[in-house]
Order: sequence, then C-alpha cells, then structure tokens
Amino acid sequence: MDIQKMMRQAQEMQEKLQQRLRETTVEGTAGGGMVTVTMNGVKEVQGLTIDPEVVSAEDVEMLQDLIVAAIAEAQRRADELMSQQMGGMMGGLNIPGLT
Repeated sequence: MDIQKMMRQAQEMQEKLQQRLRETTVEGTAGGGMVTVTMNGVKEVQGLTIDPEVVSAEDVEMLQDLIVAAIAEAQRRADELMSQQMGGMMGGLNIPGLT
C-alpha cells in the first residue's frame, strides 16, 4: 500500500476524531452535584454550575476544592471518551502510546 495514501487516511481519521470530540460533552461533578463542570471531548470547559448553597464567604477554600475536583473528573471522563473513540477508529489495533 502507498505510504502517502496511508498517511493521508490517518490524518483524515485524526481530523474526524477531533471534530467528534469537540462536538461531544462530558460532565464532572463534586460535592454530590453541588459543583458541575461541562467540557467537550478535547477538554475545553463549556460551563460551570455552582449550587448557591455551597457559596459561603467563610468557606471559599471548600468551593475552590469542589471546582478543582469537578474539573478533574470531567477531564478524566474526556480522556475515557477519547480512548473509546480512538479504540473504535483503530479497529482494535494495539499501538503502544496511542491508547
């Protein structure tokens, strides 16, 4: 098979994957849903929701921790989504460093 053709196909697959990931959203929550972060599959934050009950001038540090935890969970879910998408596109190929 022509190596140029294979490279072109691989680039097209990567572009399709990136587009799919941009169009897909994941959520991360913390504090039993008191903080929710929404991001797309390429880890761009799309939204942040904070339950008013968790907002307290006396405990800003807890709110900050909840936001960080929700972002971390959303990033983990985005990583899982990317792994699933890549696994599907690669047709079960096991290429070290890609999955």
